[in-house]
Amino acid sequence: MEKLAKIRIICTGNTCRSPMAEALFRQLLAESGRRADCASAGLAAAVGAPASEEAQAACREIGLDLSGHRARALSAYDLDAHFAVMTPAHAAALRSAGVPEGRVWVLGGGIPDPFGGGPAEYRACRDALAPAVREYFARLVQEGLL
Repeated sequence: MEKLAKIRIICTGNTCRSPMAEALFRQLLAESGRRADCASAGLAAAVGAPASEEAQAACREIGLDLSGHRARALSAYDLDAHFAVMTPAHAAALRSAGVPEGRVWVLGGGIPDPFGGGPAEYRACRDALAPAVREYFARLVQEGLL
């Protein structure tokens, strides 16, 4: 059986940024014909919570569906993955859990949390995530991980 690269996309609550980034990453996988074990998670997730209505709306505008997303917490099972995170603080938390620095990538140098904002903040977050996720995807391809 083919061993797929394990990719985890991490934010705080797993209801805004990381579900949007996961959907964007999965779209790139589909477009490229590549495969990976890709999931998102939160460092402080309310397990089972849906993606925020605002995140769902922002993604619907570009043809991505987050309606089935449910928040999950990062687990010990995930720690051998390659990580895309939203902030340097998320990266530091993973490193303190033993994840090597070379397996952690801060998307776009840092993506602000739109939580509590309106549609404009969520669109701005989505629009910042899109090129950052493409850059991360290209890096994984270049490194031979995808």
